[in-house]
Amino acid sequence: MNKRIIVDGEGRVDFHNNVDSCVGTGRWGLALTEEYLKELEFVQGEMGFKLIRGHGIFHDDLSIYHEYEEDGEIKLEYNYTYLFRIIDRFLEIGIRPYLELSFMPSQLAKGTQTLFHWKANTTPPKEYRLWADMVVALLKNLRARYGEEVLDWPIEVWNEPNLPGFWYKADMDEYFKLFKETYEAVKAYDSRFKVGGPAICGVNEEEWIREFLTFCIKYNLKPDNITRHHYTVEFPESIGHYDYSKLEDSDMRINNLQATRDLVDSFDDFKGTPIHITEFSTSYTPRGVIHDTNLNAAYLAHQLSRLGDMNELYSYWTFGDVFEEKGVPNSLFHGGFGMVAAGCIPKPTFWTFSFYKHLKEFSEICVHRDENSVIVKSEEGYAGILWNKDEEDLSAILALPFETGEYTLITKTVDEECCNPLKLWHDIGEPAYPTKEETELIRSGAYPLINSSIVDVNDDSTVLSFDVRKHGIIYFELTKRRFTPDRGYDYNKVLTHH
Repeated sequence: MNKRIIVDGEGRVDFHNNVDSCVGTGRWGLALTEEYLKELEFVQGEMGFKLIRGHGIFHDDLSIYHEYEEDGEIKLEYNYTYLFRIIDRFLEIGIRPYLELSFMPSQLAKGTQTLFHWKANTTPPKEYRLWADMVVALLKNLRARYGEEVLDWPIEVWNEPNLPGFWYKADMDEYFKLFKETYEAVKAYDSRFKVGGPAICGVNEEEWIREFLTFCIKYNLKPDNITRHHYTVEFPESIGHYDYSKLEDSDMRINNLQATRDLVDSFDDFKGTPIHITEFSTSYTPRGVIHDTNLNAAYLAHQLSRLGDMNELYSYWTFGDVFEEKGVPNSLFHGGFGMVAAGCIPKPTFWTFSFYKHLKEFSEICVHRDENSVIVKSEEGYAGILWNKDEEDLSAILALPFETGEYTLITKTVDEECCNPLKLWHDIGEPAYPTKEETELIRSGAYPLINSSIVDVNDDSTVLSFDVRKHGIIYFELTKRRFTPDRGYDYNKVLTHH
């Protein structure tokens, strides 16, 4: 497959790169473990995500909500020991919470329905007053400890209430009540807090968002953002511990997001309201084997080139493989959601996010975007990403306008041949619990291939050739070369004078 890309250096293309806006985690309680924190520090060192969103801030393992009997009277107290310990570490690592308010403390729950290996209670509160009091007490205590910056921590009411496992019977009216009670309590405490919903995923999206906005108008509620999730696979085939899914058409999934933007904007009261994709990935299961592949990385490269068109925030689910919704993982590579595997082994998808982060740091002036590439320009030169989610190799010819002079071309390549830790793990026997030496070996095969060359521009333009293998990604920078050799040092003579 051949492609020629001609870039107009003076042109401008609408491209919103919010790659570092937020990232997902499992449940909050996992942040008390050593491996979790190592993986988060590793990811943050490369990405610098602003926010982190996870489940279960009110789950029993954080032990916030407590009812007890004293002198024949039921009393209530809150305990923030674990929560503060977690947030303290988040702030040290340089990331702030996106406050998803879930799930129901067992003592506050109306019912007994639970979800996941860790038994998240997904029923409404027995008393909405107690729920609202708990939420406001949380915000007051966060503010007392961390100051006014807490006002900038987004709030989302619940998670995927349109799915019966996540909210009892997927009861729309009951969820709307939860949202109303929460929204009004938070805004009565301090209207500057940003509250959003309905955090839906997949099923009856259009109906839920339309009815949610209609409900908000009826009760004079003004959510600060509209939240939803975004996954891009067909229903999986489950074999043993693993789920095998086929990808849906990438453009079709982007069009689905645009339909949500158009629906929100069709309401005069909510036109322009920010949309937050508080979870996105390819597969929606924590055993979705595609997560570990180079194809996952290339497919998401296309998604990341478009997600900012209609969404102010999008949060990849998740940063790491410490995750227990279906139990403790059975093997190193198990289709976990994370962009890094245990032992801080970066999966190919990690580099997709890294490349978009580098692109954002290089420049926000986009001069070209198509189905296989995005290119930005700065005073120093050009940077871009090329990807190939197809089954045959791509040969791309890139024509760039340039001032005459000498430039340095740096490329970083991630594909199934040069950066494929999954294959390396497979080739050494698929050890479920790799030794230290095996982990180091696999990690060594999980980094991009870096190449460099000197490009002489003599006629105000240059042509570059890139071979992007199937399921591959290439990041490049072409910048002015500043040659500053020391006296007596001759690079060519170093190589030939023997």
